[in-house]
Amino acid sequence: MASTHINLTDVVRSVRLLRVNGYCMTKTMDSLDGCIKSRWNVYGYDWEIRLYTAGLPGHHSMYISWIWVELFFLGEARARNVKATLGCRLVDPRGKLKPSEETRRGGTFKNPQDSSSAFWLIEKSALERSAYLKDDSFTVQCTITVLKEIPDLPSISVRGIMEVPSSKLHEHLGELLRSGTGADVTFLVSGESFAAHKAILAARSPVLMAEFFGKMKERSSRDAEVKAMLHFVYTDTVPELADEKTELVTAMAQHLLAAAERYGLDRPKLICEGRLSCGISVDTAATTLALAEQHNCSLLKAKCLKFIVRTPATLDAVMATDGYQHLEASCPLVLRELLKSARGRKRG
Repeated sequence: MASTHINLTDVVRSVRLLRVNGYCMTKTMDSLDGCIKSRWNVYGYDWEIRLYTAGLPGHHSMYISWIWVELFFLGEARARNVKATLGCRLVDPRGKLKPSEETRRGGTFKNPQDSSSAFWLIEKSALERSAYLKDDSFTVQCTITVLKEIPDLPSISVRGIMEVPSSKLHEHLGELLRSGTGADVTFLVSGESFAAHKAILAARSPVLMAEFFGKMKERSSRDAEVKAMLHFVYTDTVPELADEKTELVTAMAQHLLAAAERYGLDRPKLICEGRLSCGISVDTAATTLALAEQHNCSLLKAKCLKFIVRTPATLDAVMATDGYQHLEASCPLVLRELLKSARGRKRG
């Protein structure tokens, strides 16, 4: 059973660079308001970052030797408490130094002036010895991350995951193809008419997009043996290729590959290449090689060449088939490659 994930949480994140010029002068700020402030709006709330370059006021002298950071909440929670974190690290705007290790602190905020607990950024003596301080200036990268308010979700099963029904788009579009409701184009397949929808065909095939709505526009009724191709366009499946009768499957794959190439449908073309690659035999090798050459299927072509020249007996058997005569008439250039492959096999 396929599993489905549900996002139970989500966050909003804002990142800014704060540059402090005149560092030596900021070290003398010792009043309660002696901090550098930066106000942001994140997730609809106002926040204020306070940077204490003169140490944390009102604390022991050891706190004076560090640069501290604190996050203040200036708004009022809309519903529940607001959870947020502040992360800070020193960076080099020139890009010559790697950022320092980030320090962060989180908190829960509800009323104006609620704050996180202060945390240190770096010891001042360490900053002054470092290359982060240049021309009496340094830069701090600050990141505020706010946990978004997630609306109440529907009840969740004991296993922790809600089971979401699998998509039925292919079934619905397949039924639309079968019923012909709203069809505006008709395909004739071996004398049988199939109604289809231009918009769906054009959305799936760039060639049909050009034919129906571009400069290559043609009449809405066309003759084409593309029943399987139509089924794929609507359902993204090719059930005909699952038939157990190898001969029928090979013939269907050959016809569908040609249609897929003509209409610019890469996926069914690859599906057909894979199916034909698995069914190469003495009877089909030459015909499949001609098909691969005509429709630019390099991997399929390489497999056919490898099969045909694998033994002298196989080569003789393939050359005796009607498909080889068709190969000679339709793709004479590929015979040179076949000859080179046969010679290379003999040398090996």
